[in-house]
Amino acid sequence: MIHQDNNAIIYHSKTDQNTNNWYVLNDGVMGGLSKSTISINTEGIALFKGYVTTENNGGFASVRYAFKTKEVSPFTHVVLRVRGDGKTYQFRIKQKQEQRHSYVATFSTSGNWETITLPLADFYPSFRGKKLDIPNYTATTMEEIAFLIGNKTKEIFHLEVKSIILK
Repeated sequence: MIHQDNNAIIYHSKTDQNTNNWYVLNDGVMGGLSKSTISINTEGIALFKGYVTTENNGGFASVRYAFKTKEVSPFTHVVLRVRGDGKTYQFRIKQKQEQRHSYVATFSTSGNWETITLPLADFYPSFRGKKLDIPNYTATTMEEIAFLIGNKTKEIFHLEVKSIILK
């Protein structure tokens, strides 16, 4: 993990110029027809884009970023530097890649570049869109993060990701 000014960089477009650790997971796992991609755009920034459809029991698109276990207990927030399309997204964390549930926080985008700060203690556990009756994220370890869009509507989306940093 790269440290900078007592922060930990999970992803930064200046140093991560490929999508090797990213993978797409859409509602096709449940029969849905939504499509998305992750690529590096002409400015060198990660671009998650596609469309969500509610047809055939669909309704979400996601991209996940996997890495070796990171110790995150010194940190209290995750800070996203993103430019979205005015839509609402979820940022998700998994302590272990193999766990079925994720810890979720939602955020809205404005269409402009913005810095979004999400308290780690506010990430709630969720599995297949249902909140679980277990404690919120304990912020000890992390092996995977994800962006998900699933606003229960048909929509085209795009989200640029410049950096993801722990503070």
